[in-house]
Order: sequence, then structure tokens, then C-alpha cells
Amino acid sequence: MRQILKRIVETLVVIFGNCIYAFGIAMFILPSGLITGGTTGIALFVNDVFHTPVTVFVFGFNTIMFLIGFFAFGWKFAANTIVSTFSYPIALELITRLLGGYRITDDLILCTVFGGICIGASTGGMDIPPLILNKYFKIPVSSSIYVFDMLILLLQVFHSTGEQVLYGILLVIVYSAVLDKCLMLGTTKMQIKVVSSHIDEIRTAVLKDIDRGVTLLNSETGFLRNNTMMLLTVVSMRELAKTEKLIHEVDPDAFVIINKVSEVSGRGFSSKKRYLKQTGDVEG
Repeated sequence: MRQILKRIVETLVVIFGNCIYAFGIAMFILPSGLITGGTTGIALFVNDVFHTPVTVFVFGFNTIMFLIGFFAFGWKFAANTIVSTFSYPIALELITRLLGGYRITDDLILCTVFGGICIGASTGGMDIPPLILNKYFKIPVSSSIYVFDMLILLLQVFHSTGEQVLYGILLVIVYSAVLDKCLMLGTTKMQIKVVSSHIDEIRTAVLKDIDRGVTLLNSETGFLRNNTMMLLTVVSMRELAKTEKLIHEVDPDAFVIINKVSEVSGRGFSSKKRYLKQTGDVEG
């Protein structure tokens, strides 16, 4: 039952992301005449040359990408991408029909920024070719996406003004940055390293009051060459301030290093915590 609910939530999140993507295209990109990358960029080029409706091309292109993904990666990949493949063109068609002709703003800067924010909510169908290149030629996905986006912008150069091209480049930069943030959303954690003469008290405080696991590392001071222990722990963003305050309450002179880490897996994060009965410590 839990797996079913998790799957439903994931599906709803994907649909919501593609609806935001479609809203950004319909409300900011199409009315302002901006050029963009991804599937929509190709659709805009085809529309300029052959006058094919953007939503029709996007639906057909995404269908082809879905089939290519199915043959390249199998049915599991297809099952995971089918919602994203078809929810975007359907949402784009519905929003265009419901709000067609309505313009929130005519300011190109605002259209570029807010269009980029909306587009950053989804990768669209153009994530499949980079994944294929990564599988067969080990080319990094992020690099392929940037190259494809720039090539798609070049397709539109001949039907655009110099100003539109510059705005298009800015748009790609904005939605790439937003996409990176969205991919890391919820996975970013804070790594804390502590050097202190009261390391055992800090260890106990973190275990009991923060309910996070700790690791003790053998270390040596640089000046006096004394053997000491360094405490290592990983906490969530919201636990950071509490943990740092707790450490300095135990030892005001504690040497504390804080780093942001992009992803953490293991007990306490990607799997449940396990409490050891012998000591009462928390693993993970």
C-alpha cells in the first residue's frame, strides 16, 4: 500500500511539473516570440518553417522519443517516463485553448526569467537522446543537454533577431540553473566536522538531542601533533542551526567545519534508522 501511495505521489508531482512547464511556454515564451531549447525549441523551428502547430509537433516528437527510450532502455524506463512524455503536450494544448491570447506581460526580461523558471520544472522529451549517448558513449548527460539546447537555438537563429537570440541564450541559462536546483531539491544535506576536547560530550548530545548518527575519526593536530578525535555527522538543513548551537553549548571553542553535500544515502536518510539495543546509539 505504501509503495502504491508513493507511486501516486510521484506521478502527481510529474504531472504538476509538466503543467508548470506548459504554463511557462503558453504564457511567456509563445506570446513574446522568444526562442528556447528542448522539444519546444524544435517545435518553434518547425512551426516557423512548416507552420505545424507547436502542440501537435511536441506530442508527435515526445511519442517518438518515448518509443526510442523503450527500445533503448526497456519497459521499466518506458513505464517511468510515459506520464512525463504525454502530460506536457496535453497540458500545453489545454492551457493554450483556455488562456489563448492572454498575456501576463509584454516585458521580454520578465518573460525570459519567469519562462525559464517554469521550464526548469521539467526536462521535457529531450532528456532521452542524452541518456542514450551516455549509455553507449559515456558522454555526461548534463553536457549533452547543453549541447543539444545550443544546437536547437542555432536552428532558430535564421528566423530570429539578434535580440531574440540573446534572450534565448539567457533563457537556457535560467532554466538550466532552475532545473539543477529542482533536481537537488530535498536531497541537499549538511555535513558537519567537529574538532574539540569535549568530543565525547558532543557525540552524546548529537545522538540524543539531534537523533543523528555520528562517526569518530582518528586525527592529529597540526601544531602540537597531539592525537585527537574528529566527529563527523550529517544533518538536514533545518537541523543545522540546532546542531551548531548544541555543539557550541558543549564547547564554545569547538572547531566546526560545515559543508553542503548534494546527496546522502544510507540509514537515517534513504532507509530507516536502526537503534542498537546494546548501547542505545543510532545507526545512520
